[in-house]
Amino acid sequence: MTLDHSVVAPETVGVDPHRLDVLLRRIRLEVEHGPLPSAQVAVARGGRLVAFETWGDAEPSTRYVLQSVGRSIVAGAVWKLIGEGLLDVAEQVAAIIPEFAPNGKEEVTVEQVLTHTAGFPFAPLGYPKMLDREQRLAAFGRWRLDHPPGSRFQFHLTSAAWLVAEIVERRTGLEFADYLHERIAVPLGLSSLELGVPVDRQAGSVAPMTATDRTSDEQEPDPWGPWYLSDPRVLAAGEPSHALVATAADVALYFQALEHSGLWKPEAVAEGTRIRLTDHPHGEQIYGGGSSRRTSMGLFVTVAGPDAGSNLPSTGSPALFGSAGAAYQLGFLDPETGLSFACLSNGYPLAGYDHSRRGTALLTNIANLAADLTG
Repeated sequence: MTLDHSVVAPETVGVDPHRLDVLLRRIRLEVEHGPLPSAQVAVARGGRLVAFETWGDAEPSTRYVLQSVGRSIVAGAVWKLIGEGLLDVAEQVAAIIPEFAPNGKEEVTVEQVLTHTAGFPFAPLGYPKMLDREQRLAAFGRWRLDHPPGSRFQFHLTSAAWLVAEIVERRTGLEFADYLHERIAVPLGLSSLELGVPVDRQAGSVAPMTATDRTSDEQEPDPWGPWYLSDPRVLAAGEPSHALVATAADVALYFQALEHSGLWKPEAVAEGTRIRLTDHPHGEQIYGGGSSRRTSMGLFVTVAGPDAGSNLPSTGSPALFGSAGAAYQLGFLDPETGLSFACLSNGYPLAGYDHSRRGTALLTNIANLAADLTG
């Protein structure tokens, strides 16, 4: 099923046009009178787009680095395997990837990897080693546990997604980027969605990451966190958890496809979005920890659950799921209302994240307005 990218009147699919106008004006304000160099937003329901807007130094065809918003798409690849009987989350990772087993990791399960409870949140795999599969497999073997598997919920910033990518390749014979392209993007007509954009195709296609708080040319961004993807070579290397690029329209329509395309079995999506744990994530705030609200986890997606943690809206249903991304990005689907939303930007503070009172309020306001569009 190829998704329809035309925009329909919001009231035809039960979206309140007045509330939608407030949401769009709120986001546009941050571009026209705020710090964001550009922003792109899309809203969809019933398999159709009801809004797709781009403001600032960008075009409707401009793609954005998805950061953690891309995890929901990585999750969809896993759910597809589950629905096709190619993967059981109770399996041990080492049974699928024997190279992973050393240093006490043989008991780690696929479910623990997908729920960020596997025990190696900061396991390293940097550029250029990430380019070579043999070097990736060697790194998997060297990784050590920081705590026993299943004992602590702490976001695995990049390590979990590298394992997901290798699991997909072992079970399908396709490299992960090819799997996303051939089995998800092409069948659905999500032409902007891509992992590993070559350096020579990034300029003019992918919005460059831009500092929102630089006051002089001497100020340099923090090289850690999201800024590592500002290097075109690293973006091209295709780290699965953050380096996906797409338009906001394709992100919002991807979420619609989970329910309307027939590409996923409904029971697999339900299993993927079922809450597995609700807890305060460990770790520093810049790595997703330190939240006053508990986060609920499905299989590689955050779920609103009882507390709506990790920057998910509290105005949606407890079943709402998706991911927020650095620094001002969000993508979600609320299964109870059928509404999906994507907001993308290329603006980033020099620190990579905006944990200021204003930044936190901005993300909360946009999320809550977006989830409250159906009345």
